[in-house]
Amino acid sequence: MAKSKLRPVRTLVVFGLTIVVLLGLATLGQTWKPRLGLDLEGGTRITLTAIPEGGEITATKLNQAAGIVDSRVNGSGVSEAEVSTQGNRNIIVEIPGKNRTDLVDAVKRTAQLRFRLVVGSPQPGTPAPEASDSASPSPSGKASPSGKAKPRKTPQVGTATPNPRPAPFATTPDPTPAPADPAAPAQEQPQVTQKGASVDDPLAWSQDPGVEWLQKFAAFTCPPKGKSAAPAADSPDEPLMACDDKGQKFLLSKSLIEGTELKSASYGTPQNGVGWAVNLGFKSSARKVFGDTTTALNQNQGTFAIVLDGSVISYAGVNEPILDGNAQITGDFSEAEARSLSNSLKYGALPIKFAEPTTVTIGPSLAGNQLSAGILAGAAGLLIVMLYCLVYYRGLGMVVVASLIVAGIITYGTVLVLAKAAGFTLTLPGIAGLIVGVGITADSFIVYFERIRDEMRDGRSMRVAVETGWARARNTCLAADAVSILAAVVLYIFAIGVVRGFAFALGISTLIDVAVFFWFTKPMMTLLAKRRFFNTGHRFSGLSRETLGIDESPKHAQLAGGTA
Repeated sequence: MAKSKLRPVRTLVVFGLTIVVLLGLATLGQTWKPRLGLDLEGGTRITLTAIPEGGEITATKLNQAAGIVDSRVNGSGVSEAEVSTQGNRNIIVEIPGKNRTDLVDAVKRTAQLRFRLVVGSPQPGTPAPEASDSASPSPSGKASPSGKAKPRKTPQVGTATPNPRPAPFATTPDPTPAPADPAAPAQEQPQVTQKGASVDDPLAWSQDPGVEWLQKFAAFTCPPKGKSAAPAADSPDEPLMACDDKGQKFLLSKSLIEGTELKSASYGTPQNGVGWAVNLGFKSSARKVFGDTTTALNQNQGTFAIVLDGSVISYAGVNEPILDGNAQITGDFSEAEARSLSNSLKYGALPIKFAEPTTVTIGPSLAGNQLSAGILAGAAGLLIVMLYCLVYYRGLGMVVVASLIVAGIITYGTVLVLAKAAGFTLTLPGIAGLIVGVGITADSFIVYFERIRDEMRDGRSMRVAVETGWARARNTCLAADAVSILAAVVLYIFAIGVVRGFAFALGISTLIDVAVFFWFTKPMMTLLAKRRFFNTGHRFSGLSRETLGIDESPKHAQLAGGTA
């Protein structure tokens, strides 16, 4: 019996701790302001202008490119980015917020992805006087040189670091080998020949690129750190000299694997690890090549690079051969970098080329008072619902008020967390979806309270009526919420634009209603049923004989205290 008495308290405590955790996660976002959409805050407009390159710019290709761009910037359907075509050459992308550099970069990328082998080690490629005095490479902005490519099921991700491979080629090569120092420790160095290995054999060529390529590499420079350069001409059948965003230069073999041979790309936290990682899955056509390559790199401590649009975005060593086609790249990724890279890889290359995009800042499409009006309407509606419940249900109305306040706190915290984790952007239709959720929550209380009243009219005590009424009202409320969630899911799947935001907000608010109803309202009613103010039928409890519409006949004389 004691255990049963503690159950409502325990449920409320656990639910309260869950809310605290939610608000703690919201605090990690370092802002208590929701991310607002184009209609409320404005954002960034990017114009992509297609250029003819080896073919005609057709409406089909333009629409296909617009669809890919839309998938990149609005893949989750809740960031509220708008993508449209203009004329027969332009794609217009409007992104909410003025500091969404991650989405702007995703739009600009054409995602021509290739995997190549690195000859030697990355070299400082910044021209004097900004060149580094050290020959050792600095960590990449995307993944460090000690980043690993490992199978997803490897239990220790990113813990084993292979011995650093020496840079075997000088920037000014001399085909005549220098005399060996007898006192120096023995170290295997690839032998560079005048002609070099065939470029069609990437593994052999990465060990012996030949003097001519080394001379070209020695003369090659990168722009200073922080300055962008035009993407290098990236032919899959030829070696490539490229830079990363840290100013390092790379001599790379011909392409081993094309981005089109990627089956999947995602990001997340490595198992038993920290930080962020990008997970890659290769199609069967690339598994053998990748398996043979990683086997060889594991033996010679070599490095492979991921080249996107002629720029090195990640380079990594290999902990062990990867034979199943599932690899994980770890390093010093931030969450935004990992998400941006995985999205670009996931949604593939654009079917047409575009000139350098133009970017402008735009203001909100609605007047500033529209947001204030929307918030005022929601607050007024919430206040009216609370006042009605207090007048009609009296003491029980306090449960409604408390439940609505808890639902509001959870909703706001959820919006903040989703804005940080999934890019959820709140628009005026989204606010409307949350307001509709208030009505759904109020419906649940009305159904439950009326069931309690019906049970008490049949002569049951409040304690019994709370439990029997719950058993009947629960199924009714779940059925109503299921209909709302189904409607939200259908809208989300088949609608586009801000309608998806409305559907998402409606679905979230409905799920919050279920959680509050089960884990706050019901335990509160169980506790209140033990209070004399309610179970004796006080006139202000909302459960008096007068409120229930019961006469004073002997049959109902002891109704409030209960006869069941």
